[in-house]
Amino acid sequence: MSTGSAIAVAVTFVWLGMVMAISFLEAPLKFRAPGITIPLGLGIGRLVFRALNTVEVLMAVVVGFAMLTDPPNATATVALLVAILVLVAQVVGVRPQLTRRSDAVLARRSDGVATGFDEPRSHAHYVYVGLELVKVIALLVGGIAMLASV
Repeated sequence: MSTGSAIAVAVTFVWLGMVMAISFLEAPLKFRAPGITIPLGLGIGRLVFRALNTVEVLMAVVVGFAMLTDPPNATATVALLVAILVLVAQVVGVRPQLTRRSDAVLARRSDGVATGFDEPRSHAHYVYVGLELVKVIALLVGGIAMLASV
């Protein structure tokens, strides 16, 4: 395995682990913690997902550069391109809608407590989660395909 391939594999699996840990563990559990209000949970979520997406963009650049310098097999290439395109869709298309929604929920708070639990989740939230699932599958397939070609 070349250095470029090794870097691409390592970064792919670290990226996968970060998405799974934050999106599918931290995010849903956060609102179950004692004393977490909607404003506090939304504030934490916004910071965490902004940081996650920033790191994801950096990882996508590293994986993309590694793929250009040492192209993987077709399966890995397609899967990793899907993951990168999903990330772009999330950051450019969905996150701004989620930010507007959380701004609206936070603006309606009374006595420091938002009323957001009374409202259904936004459509954009479901789209984001669906895209996260696609991204996880793409990263898993891409990482395994790169390893299988060694």
